[in-house]
Amino acid sequence: MKKSKLFGMILMMFCFVFLGTLAMPHKGDIAYAKKITKDSQAVKLAKKKVPGAAVFEIDRDYEKGNLLYELKLIKGTKEYDLTYLASNGKLVQYGWEENKINQTSQKKVMSQSKCKSLARKKVRGAAITSIRLKYDDGIEQYKVKMKKGSTRYELEYHARTRQLISYEWKKAITPKKGNSNYIGVERAKKIALAKVPGATVRKVEFDKDDGVPVYEVELIKDVYEYDIEIHAVTGAVLDFDQEIREDIYDYE
Repeated sequence: MKKSKLFGMILMMFCFVFLGTLAMPHKGDIAYAKKITKDSQAVKLAKKKVPGAAVFEIDRDYEKGNLLYELKLIKGTKEYDLTYLASNGKLVQYGWEENKINQTSQKKVMSQSKCKSLARKKVRGAAITSIRLKYDDGIEQYKVKMKKGSTRYELEYHARTRQLISYEWKKAITPKKGNSNYIGVERAKKIALAKVPGATVRKVEFDKDDGVPVYEVELIKDVYEYDIEIHAVTGAVLDFDQEIREDIYDYE
């Protein structure tokens, strides 16, 4: 075999190996596809899910011990809500709401059976768990709740135009292993109420403060508002704050 021909074959083999290496996913890419560790990764996933949309809000929250990335996007006349599980990058909640709605339609209100038919076509194979006609934002709307496996759906239809004006699905989240020793929301409420007897609990949120799992309990009593931070495992009160409520005053 001539040297020039042999050199050509070697060069061709080198090119194939080099191009194949470029095409292979890098370790960092594989890890990124499985886990979210920063906001920019969540934003990239959301923009891929809703091409052309702009992200205007991103937040982190915990549910059943799992870290979640919650994003709000806007595209055209719709606002989107997407939630990703940080541990594997999976989308566990997706929804959108139409901002441009016909407020003056004089068409006849569609029947409940017609609305059910539209919902079943939208989410094939799902069972309708409830449906009701309500008056909201100046229009009649049908609110339909559905379930398919571990996924729950909520749809809203304009009762006169039959337009789907909001759509949402949410997957059930499995409690993170190792979190069975959390005291739970009800226990956190009791601990907070023991600190402020006779108060009313406004809100309870699970969070992690510098890596420490906590329940943040907001209460009100008379003219005061209380914010109590409770260790989610030991039940110890880590922070107690009392201040005069602003919502009892009318400002002009």
